[in-house]
Amino acid sequence: MDQSKLKRSLGLLDLTMVGLGGIIGSGWLLGSQQAAKDAGPAAILAWIIGAIAVILLGLVYSELGARMPESGGIVKYPNYSHGSLASYLMGFAAIIAYSTVPPVEAQAVVSYAGGYMPAGLLFQASGSPTAVGWMIEVVLLVLFFMLNYFGVQFFARVNTIVTFLKFVMPSVTIILLLIGAHHSNFSSHGFMPYGVHGIFTAVATSGVVFAYLGFRQISALAGEARNPQKDIGRAIVTSILLATVIYTLLQFSFVGGVDPRALAHGWGALQYNAPFVQLVTLMGFGWFSFFLYADALISPTGTGNVYFASSSRVTMAMSENRYWWQIFGQVHERSGVPRKALWLALVLGILWTAPFPTWSRLVGFISGATVLTYVIGPVSAMVFRKTATDFASPFTVRGLPIIAMLAFMVGTLIIYWTGWSNVWPLIVMEVLGLVVYAYFVPRVSFLRKSFLRDVKSGIWLVIYLLFILMISYVGSFGGQNLIPYPVDTIVVAAVSLLFFFWGVKSGYPTAALDEARQWYQKKAGSTDA
Repeated sequence: MDQSKLKRSLGLLDLTMVGLGGIIGSGWLLGSQQAAKDAGPAAILAWIIGAIAVILLGLVYSELGARMPESGGIVKYPNYSHGSLASYLMGFAAIIAYSTVPPVEAQAVVSYAGGYMPAGLLFQASGSPTAVGWMIEVVLLVLFFMLNYFGVQFFARVNTIVTFLKFVMPSVTIILLLIGAHHSNFSSHGFMPYGVHGIFTAVATSGVVFAYLGFRQISALAGEARNPQKDIGRAIVTSILLATVIYTLLQFSFVGGVDPRALAHGWGALQYNAPFVQLVTLMGFGWFSFFLYADALISPTGTGNVYFASSSRVTMAMSENRYWWQIFGQVHERSGVPRKALWLALVLGILWTAPFPTWSRLVGFISGATVLTYVIGPVSAMVFRKTATDFASPFTVRGLPIIAMLAFMVGTLIIYWTGWSNVWPLIVMEVLGLVVYAYFVPRVSFLRKSFLRDVKSGIWLVIYLLFILMISYVGSFGGQNLIPYPVDTIVVAAVSLLFFFWGVKSGYPTAALDEARQWYQKKAGSTDA
């Protein structure tokens, strides 16, 4: 492994802003309305539940990032703990998940643009973008690409400024909506009109988890941090806690800000193209709409910028693991950026706008794909407690066995809650990924050498994916409802624990872990010298 060409120039503030930049994007612009449609006023609880789930995952990745600070760690960690099969499945899912976020941010910009441009110019009657709307999305993707192209320091400066501005707009919006809040909205149709099932749906598919999951962009850029052992954990925890306060208050103010007349047909019938702009305008604060429209460009741009960076690092890590095309692992000497991987992220981003033409359709798929890449983290972290005890880690999570187990269980539930319509295409893509993996095995000597051991160590993950596919089909979240709610959720939670213990037991000290150990020891020796 060699990430020596990457520039280690990101400090604690930069990393925290990377996390917040990934978290506060289109989720704040559109997530509150979507969550309210699924859960009513109880959407407030969805943001709190989502935060708890992500904090569990965040603690796990804090230890992982401190123990092994590497860019593209989501691909590296399972390679060190379980070998090539598990690593490839997670890496392929990560490329899918990360490359779909910039398009969803571009779609949010176009959605809000319908407030100051002719809607017919941007959207078809079905809600899908017109040719003009799609071209605007492509231009935005190119902008995200260019912000990353000139180096990580330029990326960090732009992101820190943009993320600071992101704090201002949500904060002022909250204050304005609370001034004219309609308190009857919290009870007129019942606080929980769609039950607990609606809350879980909101957590998984309304943009709640999608928004919070931006924290792991910190871990994705760990190889470019100045002091990763200390700063990774601090940045992750800080960014999640700050985002939790902002999103919970936004949801509360949104529920109170809706005109009661708009609820004549219930929360599920709400349909604002630019939710917060329309709400503050109806309350008499039309002057603020200009700033919200500006932020509708700034916030998604910041998040798209961050995810372009992390998407390219994951692709680079796949190449470094030697089961992806090597051209995508090349780092540009002067900028310290994997530019070939950036080009791939741009192409994939443009392609993703076709099968998922609207924000709400794409965000549920992204949530499932991204959480899938997260669930391997708790398993790898527990394996490293046995196989990588000699790796220096100043950030050690107390109670990790319990936290990791809960994180894996909650992550599995979130994937399931995204529903059958999002689960089946994700699993199909993972199967296609296995075909690409099979292409590399006979062509790479070390893959052939460790193939049987890696399959034995990673087969639990394949069966885990098949279980999610099966239970999603027969369950109540968009499936056949053969196993009704809440029995289906209980079954998923219980069975996920079996897979967690199976995954931990399947880990072993891989050859890749030995290579990493030698690399870190060599690096430590050169630093001491």
